[in-house]
Amino acid sequence: MISHIKSYLNSYTDAATLAFYRLVFGFMMLMGLVRFASYGWIDKFYIQPKFHFTYYGFSWVKPFGTYTYALFIICAIAALCMAIGYKYRFAAITFFLSFTYIELMDKTTYLNHYYFISIVSFVMIFLPASAYFSVDAYKNPQRNFSQIPRWTVDILKLLLAIVYFYAGLAKLNSDWLLNAMPLKIWLSGHADLPLIGPLMLKNWVHFAFSWFGALYDLFIVFLLINKRTRLIGFGFVLIFHLLTSLLFPIGMFPYIMIASSLIFFSSSFHKKCLAIITKAFRLPKMAVESTKNYIPRRVGLYKLSLSVLTVFLFIQLVFPFRYLLYPGELFWTEEGFRFSWRVMLMEKAGYAQFVVTDSETGKSIHVNNEEFLTRFQEKQMSFQPDFILEYAHFLHDYYEAKGMNNPKVYTECYVALNGRLSRPYIDPKINLADKNESFKHKDWILPFNETIWGL
Repeated sequence: MISHIKSYLNSYTDAATLAFYRLVFGFMMLMGLVRFASYGWIDKFYIQPKFHFTYYGFSWVKPFGTYTYALFIICAIAALCMAIGYKYRFAAITFFLSFTYIELMDKTTYLNHYYFISIVSFVMIFLPASAYFSVDAYKNPQRNFSQIPRWTVDILKLLLAIVYFYAGLAKLNSDWLLNAMPLKIWLSGHADLPLIGPLMLKNWVHFAFSWFGALYDLFIVFLLINKRTRLIGFGFVLIFHLLTSLLFPIGMFPYIMIASSLIFFSSSFHKKCLAIITKAFRLPKMAVESTKNYIPRRVGLYKLSLSVLTVFLFIQLVFPFRYLLYPGELFWTEEGFRFSWRVMLMEKAGYAQFVVTDSETGKSIHVNNEEFLTRFQEKQMSFQPDFILEYAHFLHDYYEAKGMNNPKVYTECYVALNGRLSRPYIDPKINLADKNESFKHKDWILPFNETIWGL
């Protein structure tokens, strides 16, 4: 077993594949950041709001006011440098840190694909992605290699496989498979689309989309890995992600996944693509000419990188299952829901009215959430327990600063999940100001009293 592992770690593959992925990933990130800024979302999501919802343990991560634009500019420059392979290692570290900081500034904007970008960019710090077809390799021919360790490409394939397969496992639940929820709600809202619009109201279409989505996520990687079925698999990738792009507002994610799936193609495909780019932009041929195997400059650091990535992969495999440690229905409590590749499984709508009471006088104030939160923040807060708790603590501090004596914060909260009737969500008798955030179960969430079977 150990000899097989050593043999695998010492095997090599064509460096063109990793260079191609670096190029595509870097430019996709650059486009995504430019798109985000062009829509005015830096101002809307990070500068305008008076209050930001933070991740547990990362409350120190805050926007910098108007200087937040500088953070995005740094991130975009790092993405460009990654793409062309200029000062690659420094660029990869800068991109990972700046992008992840942006992601952590407000969890209201959490999306699975932002998390995917963070973990991929973290892994790419350790990979020899500038060993071929890069500015670094061009400027220093001694660091231009045509062959790199096989694991440096396979680890990216494995990350993609985890995303897809875990997303498929998460869809094996009764709401998704037996009730076509929440797709039944979402697809019905597209009845005005030309040609396919009327189909969006058909019950069989809702079930077809649900079952196809689950089967796609579970098996697409197996189709892409196998040379005989790769083109068929890529056809499904195009159909699936272009449809999701048409029907759902998930930004760059479909295109990132389409581009990322190209890593499963043979290295000859990537070499042809790089040759076309070389010819189109009249790049020096030296950029694609090398016959050397990759040799790490610091062997000790290389071995340390392998150890770090092994631990990281183990965490990626296990972390999505942490929800098993919590009681109650996952879709209801959302304890362990994020960072687990549970993609588009829920349609939740909530209502939360907060009441702040002076502990000494008993005087109460009904809070107008719009005074402190944007509509988007209020929508996200109204059905997510950790948001509700953090907001309650904010209200406690705010009204205490206004002169209230040890304010108590209560909420009357109702939530509807996947087409069910709205029902009470938070115990209205609990003073949320007395409850602290932690990794423990939040026992003030009222029970769901239904079973959604599944993984």
